[in-house]
Amino acid sequence: MALPIPRELMTLDEWDALPEDNSAHYELQEGVLVVSPKPARKHQRAFVRLASQMERQLPPDWEVLPDFEVVVQAEGPATVRAPDLVMVPTEGPDKHVPASEVLLAVEIISPGSRKIDTHMKPFEYADAGIGHYWVVDLDPPAPSITVYGLGAPDDGYVESQTATGELIVVEPFEMRIDIGALIERRPHRSEG
Repeated sequence: MALPIPRELMTLDEWDALPEDNSAHYELQEGVLVVSPKPARKHQRAFVRLASQMERQLPPDWEVLPDFEVVVQAEGPATVRAPDLVMVPTEGPDKHVPASEVLLAVEIISPGSRKIDTHMKPFEYADAGIGHYWVVDLDPPAPSITVYGLGAPDDGYVESQTATGELIVVEPFEMRIDIGALIERRPHRSEG
């Protein structure tokens, strides 16, 4: 089912009233409905594998959710993002979460999202107070993860590292991520 095209800037209540539609990726950017195609297989493989690696290393009161709506700005005009992965408390709302409850947002760059993921979203997420932001780049020469954390007030994010091969972080929790495993094809199982 196709969504109706709004003729004015949408409010958060109007966003919430939209019918569910899984045929594309939807976000609300300063009241404007933004529609992009669903990610390709390589992207999906990476986020499933990254979520799995992260989930195993989290304390029990935190979880990683894919494509979960984050209210970056609730009032005039509203902005709702759906990062590829968010780290949030296990107890929380079912539909979307305020940015203040997001500990980490992760975006995996897709064709057509590089500038948004590396320029616009870091500004929005930092301004909304999301403490940590990772950008996963699957393009050659090697997949990488760039890690950002909030700097001094009004400074936005500060890059702490860009890793290939393996990412080791101590914030927001101690984690070790095998970056190569995000895109490697699994070996075929031999029948025995």
